This record gives sequence, structure tokens and C-alpha cells, in this order.
Amino acid sequence: MGFQVKVKICCIASPQEARLAIDFGADALGLVGEMPSGPGVISDVRIREIAEWVAPPVATFLLSSQVTARGICDHYGRVHTSAIQLVDQPDPDAYSVIRETFPHLKLVQVIHVLDEKSVEEAITAAPQVDVLLLDSGNPNLQVKELGGTGRVHNWALSRLIRESVDIPVFLAGGLHAGNVRAAIDAVQPFGVDLCSGVRTGGQLDPHKLEAFFSSLDKG
Repeated sequence: MGFQVKVKICCIASPQEARLAIDFGADALGLVGEMPSGPGVISDVRIREIAEWVAPPVATFLLSSQVTARGICDHYGRVHTSAIQLVDQPDPDAYSVIRETFPHLKLVQVIHVLDEKSVEEAITAAPQVDVLLLDSGNPNLQVKELGGTGRVHNWALSRLIRESVDIPVFLAGGLHAGNVRAAIDAVQPFGVDLCSGVRTGGQLDPHKLEAFFSSLDKG
């Protein structure tokens, strides 16, 4: 690729973790709101605290499982991050209402890459948002998996999505220092996103961060 991929470190739990991620080179931080399952959930009060601490150009992403326009707008209004990452499929009117309510807010739609239908879902969503994030959850389960699974999905489908849309695409799902170069070569995303791949015992691990960013530099 002709540029360095962007890196989003997710499941940031404190200003101290935010500082650590930024010091190693993170371009964006993921802050996890209430979820039906998965790691990294923190309170909206803590999300706002971290978002207020982080200075541009580093971006802050609120991960929201809300699906109604009002629920999404209310959630964002409590935290004021620079972007909102919709981890579930929102109601049909949600995108337009969010745009009208917060015209400068960046919208990131997660696509959980399960099968060929995920490609169609991505192509439909792309014109309505600023970024797609391709992850390995499963919203069809009784208890929805909406991220943080640590699983790799089919990168060939992610590559097809990336080639089929004209907005930036982040790749997530089971990435770590040992496979991120292969993932980038396979998909050629705008950015990569990871949580468990740079953590030990749930805590952000400086040794794993160093190994991860070093693996990017070797590309």
C-alpha cells in the first residue's frame, strides 16, 4: 500500500490507557458503551471523560448498540466523541436523523462479515455513512455478539466489500502482531482495529502494542 494504515485501538478503559495507545501511535480510540455481550464496556461518564481528554488529530469512537434514531442521538449526546460506531443494524430512518441532529459527526457502521449477504449489507450502508468497519460478530445469536470476539473472519469477503464501496474501510476481528500484515495484504483496508490482540488479562499491554506497531512498520 502507498500509505501507512490507520490504527484504532478499541476497548480503551481510562485516560491512562488512552495515553498509552496514543504514545505508541494509535490514530483512533474505541470507547465501548453498553453492550449485550463482549469486553471493554465502560460508563458513559467515563467515555466522556476520556473523549474530553483526547486531543485532535486522534479520533474517539463511541461504540453504541442502540438502533433507534433517538437512542443513538441520546447516547452520543451524553459523551460527545468525534465519531459514533454503530455496532448493530440501525432503524431505516436513523442515519438521516443523526445527520440532521449532528451534521458534523462522523458515522461508522459495523458490518459483521458472516457470508455473501454481508457484502450486500455493506454496499447498502456505504452511501449513508462515512466509514465501514468490518468485524467478526454475529448479531443473529440470541445474545448478540456485536464485537470483541477475537475471531478472524473471511478476509476474501472483506476484500470484496472494500473493492465494492468508495468510503474508507477498517478491518477488525482477531488481529494481532502475528497476522496483521497478512490481513492488510489480503484486504488493503484504510485502517485496522483491535482490542484483545494488544491486551493481557484485559489490560492494555505495552509489549504487545510495541510488537503490533513494529509489525506494521515492517510492511
